[in-house]
Amino acid sequence: MAKKDNKEKEELLDDQVVEQEHSENEVEERSVEDVLAEDLQIEKDRFLRLFAEFENFKRRTAKERIDLFKTAGEGVLKDLIPVLDDFDRALIEIGKSEDKQLAEGVVLIHNKLRNTLNSKGLEVIDVRAGDTFNADLHEAVTQIPAPSDDMKGKIIDVIEKGYKLGDKIVRFPKVVIGQ
Repeated sequence: MAKKDNKEKEELLDDQVVEQEHSENEVEERSVEDVLAEDLQIEKDRFLRLFAEFENFKRRTAKERIDLFKTAGEGVLKDLIPVLDDFDRALIEIGKSEDKQLAEGVVLIHNKLRNTLNSKGLEVIDVRAGDTFNADLHEAVTQIPAPSDDMKGKIIDVIEKGYKLGDKIVRFPKVVIGQ
């Protein structure tokens, strides 16, 4: 009987060992699956972050490229503004002379230059004597006593024209205001 009890105990122990091994394999299989699922989630997250970073890079470089084209043109247009001012002064002086053909030739060249700059987006800021002074849009060169009370705080004279390129002011108009 002792042999029978020992045999039953051995069989019971063998069954427990087999069950324990089977449950350990399930734990290992689950943990391997869990680890793989976790690794997959980490890689997906890394991929999404990399993709988002690349999209941001594309947007940023496209914006920088557009800004570069705008600023490259802006520099040339800013450099041509004094030439336009010289043409305006020349037209005034040539208008005083008797040579009408010379005046017509200079007017044609002046119009061609102005039209070319306008086609590139350069616009004159319209400022006239009597307009209200706005420090955001005008540059006050000096203040003089106002000729009348209604001209106080208003523009008396425009010294130099202002220009804008699109919505950006590239040169503020220089004005004299009444005090």
